[in-house]
Amino acid sequence: MNKSALQVNTEYLVARLLLLSFAVLPLGMAMTVGAGLARLFSRFSGRLQRTGERNLEIAFPSLTHEERLRRLRGSFANLGRLLGVFSHFERDSAAITEQLVVDGIEHLRAALADGRGVILFTGHVGAWELSSFGLSLTGHPLSFLVRKIDNPRIEALIDRIRMSHGNRTIDKRSAAREMLEILRRGGMLGILVDLNTLDREAIFVDFFGVPASTTFIVAKLALRTGAAVLPVFAPWDEDRKKFLLKIDAPLQIEPTGDEEADVRRLTQEYTGVVERYVVKYPDQWLWIHRRWKTRPPGAPDLYA
Repeated sequence: MNKSALQVNTEYLVARLLLLSFAVLPLGMAMTVGAGLARLFSRFSGRLQRTGERNLEIAFPSLTHEERLRRLRGSFANLGRLLGVFSHFERDSAAITEQLVVDGIEHLRAALADGRGVILFTGHVGAWELSSFGLSLTGHPLSFLVRKIDNPRIEALIDRIRMSHGNRTIDKRSAAREMLEILRRGGMLGILVDLNTLDREAIFVDFFGVPASTTFIVAKLALRTGAAVLPVFAPWDEDRKKFLLKIDAPLQIEPTGDEEADVRRLTQEYTGVVERYVVKYPDQWLWIHRRWKTRPPGAPDLYA
């Protein structure tokens, strides 16, 4: 059902005021306040907290209840920190650059020099919006897939912020031809790979040992275009009080001629990369997302 004009405008004003409230603060304070408020909100989040606890139970069954709660509260704090830094994208890129420690840019430059196109994949770890925005600040803007939200005014606001330093967003609902053209021109494409995905766009691979419906688009594009596939993540380093923009070495892609088997193997491989980052930064992943919502035929509902 379409939203009324009043609802669209009210939601937009709330979002706009929220971002402006953080944007007027110094960057460090915006991140600290955002993290604190989100941690407080987690105690009253009801269904979101229950989802997060269940996900942590699935992924880390050996943890105690208190240990899971501590990681979940950290996850909420991470969201608040991300809101704080996102609010400064348009106005304070110099301060954001000072908050970044870039590691592995040589992997990206080598892949681009090869000229076959580059697919950068990431997950909802740390400040995932910085995995693309941070690259644009280093002089490497890219195009990346987004899932449009149901408020066009908020969508336009977020798009403008994301594209303020040369990046470009692509609506995932109509992106197939455009993605192929970008890679065939030797360009860069960014894709998030750790959300629950509808059956027609996904296959089941293991995530923390449990089958998870996962997008196969990275694997299919890489196999059909020869593009390099590199992980890029932006976790928060609590010791240094900075974000680490980490670009890892490209995955090894060795086609066997059996596309179905190759797609499954590569999809499992990049899902394993995301899992390793979640294990390393367990309080910085999006635990409130129902990652295992779609189940294989006959499998029980893990959130019942």
